[in-house]
Amino acid sequence: MRNTFLLRSLLAATLAAAYAAAPATAQAQTTIDSAPGDDAPGAVFVLTNQPTGNAVLAYARAANGSLKLAGSYPTGGKGAGSGGDPLGSQGSLTLGSGFLFAVNAGSNDVSMFAVRGTKLVLVDRKPSGGQMPVSVAVKGFVAYVLNAGGTPNVSGFFVDPVNRHLLALPNSTRALAGGKSAQPAMVGFSADGDELFVSEKGTQLIDSYRIGSLGEASAAIPNASFGVTPFGFATLADGDALFAEAGSNAVSSYAINDMHKLDTITGSIRLAQLAPCWIVATGDGRYAYTANAGSGTISSLRVSMDGTIRLKDAKAAVVGQPFDLALSKNSKFLYVREGNGTLSGFSVNTDGSLTPAGTASGIPAGAQGIAAR
Repeated sequence: MRNTFLLRSLLAATLAAAYAAAPATAQAQTTIDSAPGDDAPGAVFVLTNQPTGNAVLAYARAANGSLKLAGSYPTGGKGAGSGGDPLGSQGSLTLGSGFLFAVNAGSNDVSMFAVRGTKLVLVDRKPSGGQMPVSVAVKGFVAYVLNAGGTPNVSGFFVDPVNRHLLALPNSTRALAGGKSAQPAMVGFSADGDELFVSEKGTQLIDSYRIGSLGEASAAIPNASFGVTPFGFATLADGDALFAEAGSNAVSSYAINDMHKLDTITGSIRLAQLAPCWIVATGDGRYAYTANAGSGTISSLRVSMDGTIRLKDAKAAVVGQPFDLALSKNSKFLYVREGNGTLSGFSVNTDGSLTPAGTASGIPAGAQGIAAR
């Protein structure tokens, strides 16, 4: 085990102890409610991304996966919504460490909400460390925001669970390997939190960053994508990662080596579908799903223990025009945000197949991002 991981674990343990000693009311406000069992009710959140005022729409998820609009919660910032996929990203709305994080691409900041069932409480909003934030990654008490505007970068934050604040991490803003040509799509942590990844649509690069003992990122380590236009990605518990390739209409899998570089496991598995931009993987790492904006479909893939992937069903589901997707916390339900303002739900069966679980409406044009629990 790396020393950096040990130090971060000690820091997390210290904060957890402080959190445990905090008043019960504070804990109740920062903890995501969840009942035991696979069919526990939950919630799905969508970012409106409106230039006149950004907000998060909260949908209550019933035990059978059906949805009902439960409320709208302003982020305090502004979005940059226009068209079906205005930010060109995945992860603009992210659940982590008992909070919900939302980017405000129109006001260059990020909002943090405490989650209480389907109710959200805005607890902090901070400058994103750059221009046009499009994606957020959270691991433990560390968060990184991906800024796509100007000279793109990633900027780090410490998540204070007791005082419910975002604190900028010193010496944590890092440039992307592709510079101004990067056109980044997503930022995300490896399962152990020791690595940070960024996909660059404009340069066909995947950046990896080593994460230090206090959450600081190294300089970008560039990796050539196996396929064209790496977009969304999903990291697995064993350390592997799956990247959707919008230009190749494919998915590739990678492993991180001791030099902090990506080794290709399976290169560009073709989906026979167009523009697979977004991808998620089930919690057990057995299945993955892509949202194919150009074909109006969801594809499913089977993931082996060694990280190899193969296409399971090119048309696991047919939808309108998918622009992002999310799995519930227990991976029992998959939700797809569509360009026509619809939110479609599917039950994830034990064999990885999908069964419709109802739809909901009310999503405005220009919305971006989805998160589920």
